[in-house]
Amino acid sequence: MNSFLALSKKEIHQMVREFKLVWLPIVFILLGLTQPIMMHYLPVILQSMGGVEGIIIDPAMTKPEGREVLASTLNSQFDQLGIIILVVASMSIIQGEKANGMMAFILTRPVSITSYLNSKIMIHYLLAVICITLSYAVSYGYSAYLFTLVPFKEALWALAFYCVWLLFVITFVTMMSTFFKSPAFIALISVVVLLICRFIAGLHPFIDIINPASNSWFATNILMTGNIDKWYGIHSVVTLLLVLLMMVMMQSYIAKKKC
Repeated sequence: MNSFLALSKKEIHQMVREFKLVWLPIVFILLGLTQPIMMHYLPVILQSMGGVEGIIIDPAMTKPEGREVLASTLNSQFDQLGIIILVVASMSIIQGEKANGMMAFILTRPVSITSYLNSKIMIHYLLAVICITLSYAVSYGYSAYLFTLVPFKEALWALAFYCVWLLFVITFVTMMSTFFKSPAFIALISVVVLLICRFIAGLHPFIDIINPASNSWFATNILMTGNIDKWYGIHSVVTLLLVLLMMVMMQSYIAKKKC
């Protein structure tokens, strides 16, 4: 436990030096602002673009509800640009310390590989959760102000399921950072795999069982319909098992490299 706390403090200090504690929350807050503001002022923007053929603004068009706007924030902002930002921010989580010899130095001390990996994943995951929560809260507030109020309980459940998907995202990027040496390749393979997982979510019930991104799709579905099915929890448990599997794979890989 002492080694885990010490390594966690080291990660926080590293984030402070890299200004991640500043720029990452700001970027996500801007993402949370973008969707409700864009959807609110889109008809005005289109009307101001005089001479654009083929664009007809129907004055009787139904104004979107707050739940639709909040769901589109998850889909259009967090699950696309948001994932790319998180990958870029985390791609050197292990690779950077392998390259400069810091990982080898740390593991020569009385520190377990488990504590080393847990500190990396948990601190970066907590930062990601804080960023997403702040951004989600801003989007929730603006959606309620500009459109309609989303029931708080449904919004909270949606955030909880999204955070399960977020844990998989951080763990997967960490695993790629453990296995590969090139930051560019780590970012590329992580973004491609994670986006594919998100795009195929909801296509088939069997795929959703083993697809961690189904938790994000469930979050969107909760916001759109207000329904929370009991079997959603099964998918979350499977995702957590996949996270544990990736942890075991990383520990085994690092242990072999030390030999």
